Amino acid sequence: ADIYERTAQELAQQGLDCECLGGGRLSHRPDEKKIHVYGYSVGFGRADHSVTTEKLKAKYPDYEVTWANEGY
Repeated sequence: ADIYERTAQELAQQGLDCECLGGGRLSHRPDEKKIHVYGYSVGFGRADHSVTTEKLKAKYPDYEVTWANEGY
């Protein structure tokens, strides 16, 4: 929620609006080049982790990027 509020304020200053579609967590292991997307946000619910994963794969093509709905 803290990150969303800060980002929403920054975007509003530029005349833009945003909406949070859900949340989750990331486990980043740079030494192994692995990112795992999982869990949910108590306040915003669960994001579509498949979308997040595809965006991360595009940005970090040399990483193994996985996701699961389990966990918090």
